[in-house]
Amino acid sequence: MIHPTAVIHPKAQIGQACEIGPYCVIGEQVELGAGCKLHSHVVIDGHTELGPANELFPFASIGLKTQDLKWKGGLTRTQIGEGNTIREHVTIHSATGEGETTVVGSHNHLLAYCHLAHNVTLGNHVIMSNVGTLAGHVKIEDHAVVGGLVAIHQFCRVGRMAMIGGCSKVVQDVPPFMLADGNPAQTRTINKVGLERSGISEDAQAALKQAYKILFREGLTMSNALARIEAELPPLEEIQYLVHFARTSVRGLSK
Repeated sequence: MIHPTAVIHPKAQIGQACEIGPYCVIGEQVELGAGCKLHSHVVIDGHTELGPANELFPFASIGLKTQDLKWKGGLTRTQIGEGNTIREHVTIHSATGEGETTVVGSHNHLLAYCHLAHNVTLGNHVIMSNVGTLAGHVKIEDHAVVGGLVAIHQFCRVGRMAMIGGCSKVVQDVPPFMLADGNPAQTRTINKVGLERSGISEDAQAALKQAYKILFREGLTMSNALARIEAELPPLEEIQYLVHFARTSVRGLSK
């Protein structure tokens, strides 16, 4: 299951039934969960942990030193869950500060040439299309979709079940359940197809559409829009989460 040309440090921890293809390189502090498959030319280094059943395609590079010029040395980590697909030339860098971690959840689909910079937090069931780029400290929540050639500014958040159209430049937070597009990205409408596929009820979809209009189409300040949403719309979980996300935004919402 391990090709003879693979270079694996003797202290690396390799789980059962892993397949490690030609010319892969695995560093000393790497922990590889059971059933992972590395096709060929994959490099995993640093203090990096992968859960079981991840599949990595040629020239993926995982856990290497951050590109951040603020890096001063120390122990930083990269932690990846289970069942992820990591396609060709994907790069996932370790964190910058002592004791910090770049975190990728489970069951994500990262297409070719995607980049996850230092201290990124990626949730579960996220799809990133080709050349999607996340700057440092970006947070992507569960079931979000990042289109091809999208660039997301550092410290931005992308909410649950949000979708970003291809070639967008994201400089502020993308609220959950919404669709954003453009340069710079603007919130255009609810992510109706994504909501339907996720089984969100018609009542919740209707409430989210009304919340979108209040937030982005009526010219209200953020505090007034959120107060009106809470006063006028049913207290559904999706509405409450949208309000919480907006209230905790540091960079503001993509309008």
